[in-house]
Amino acid sequence: MTQPEDDFAAMFEASNQPKQYEKGQSIEGTIIGLGHDVAFVDVGGKGEAVVELDELRNEHGGLEVAVGDRIHAVVVSTAGGLTLSRKLARGAASDKQLTDAFHAHLPVEGKVEREVKGGYEVRIGRQRAFCPISQIDTARTTDPAVHIGRVYPFRIVDYREGGRNIVVSRRALLEQEQQMRADEVRRSIVTGAVLKGRVVSVREYGAFVDLGGGIQGLLHVSDMGWSRVSDASQAVAAGDDITVKVLRVDQDTQKIALGVKQLSEDPWSMVPETFEVGQVRTGRVTRVAEFGAFVELAPGIEGLAHASTFPPTGTPRGWVKSVPVGMTAAFEVLSIDAPARRIGVALVPEGSTREGEAVVTTGEIMPGARVAGKVERLEKFGVFVFLAPGRTALMPLSETGVAKEGDVAKAFPVGSDVEVVVLEVDPSGRRIRVSRKAVLDSQEADELRAYHERADAGPAEGFGSLADKLRTAFEPRKR
Repeated sequence: MTQPEDDFAAMFEASNQPKQYEKGQSIEGTIIGLGHDVAFVDVGGKGEAVVELDELRNEHGGLEVAVGDRIHAVVVSTAGGLTLSRKLARGAASDKQLTDAFHAHLPVEGKVEREVKGGYEVRIGRQRAFCPISQIDTARTTDPAVHIGRVYPFRIVDYREGGRNIVVSRRALLEQEQQMRADEVRRSIVTGAVLKGRVVSVREYGAFVDLGGGIQGLLHVSDMGWSRVSDASQAVAAGDDITVKVLRVDQDTQKIALGVKQLSEDPWSMVPETFEVGQVRTGRVTRVAEFGAFVELAPGIEGLAHASTFPPTGTPRGWVKSVPVGMTAAFEVLSIDAPARRIGVALVPEGSTREGEAVVTTGEIMPGARVAGKVERLEKFGVFVFLAPGRTALMPLSETGVAKEGDVAKAFPVGSDVEVVVLEVDPSGRRIRVSRKAVLDSQEADELRAYHERADAGPAEGFGSLADKLRTAFEPRKR
């Protein structure tokens, strides 16, 4: 086993090894000595570098630094030891240093002095350089004047005629820096990570978010909020700073899916506690489909008012007029399936005593009850009768009271009112059989009973007198 003393010795030795530096790297060090032509700089550990004294003098020739001062410089050479340049870092490079910077791909500071044809004139030290307009930034410049007077780091991309023809690029350095940031940001982009970003563009289907280093992810419109968002521009705008959660990262395509609603609790998790069948809740119609209307009952929670829950109107899709998009009204909760994220609702008729109540009853629909409804539709086997929201009954042909050769469609036009007797209701209360024939039979029985009651009361006086006269007239013949 390695002894603790050996571990400490190894770490101590490693800490004193000279660090590895590269050309163009910016470093800080402490001046530990001044020679005839150079200053010696301690850059950490056993590392030591030199920098020309001329680079440490002011405009009057006096030294600006002393032993013990810390300076910031750029590595210009690693051959035979570290050579630093302070002027490259400060933008006051000599011709020789500009040549070295060109060959070593080192950045130099320059001031954008004026706009010229096709680009800008940039002063670097005592020299003038040209920067093409396409190389001043990574994004297209809409107002060229914004760069005038700015001091930027540049890379020399062309150096000719002893410095009389210099071409520089700021974009090259920006892209290099962006790539370095991108590599760092990409390591942090993993599924489940929460990151800050900025919206760069908005489309109908979502928004693209810059996560840093030029890396963008897509925030789909369906992941912007628990409430339905029909237009992404209503939720975010270009330039917005937002916090997002990484939902998926496709390593093959480098596509990143982001979400905002995932940062808050899913409202459906509270449905079993806050919703129950029979409640009447205020809802807003968000959209209408072929099969029904979607109703927002709470932020992020939508119910479906199926087409079958609306009273028949006699015209195809006539129910649509009763639920225009944006309408707010009272809806009764008919069914709840929280795991499947489904709630069935029905529109409560305006002016109904149920409107606004906490619990709703749809009336006594039980066997033997005589109820009123509306003809919903006709089928070969019978007539469907709408009794209440979510309560549609079947009236078999044999229960319509119409003779076999009769016209059922004429007797029961769609949308017409009809009175029926409930024959059967299954335990769930959804499958109901009714009869119009039972109503007609009941009416006939009532009429017959009324007739017999009139007959038992005895003949009327006028009719009795005539009968007596006829009886008297026939009596002699019987003798």
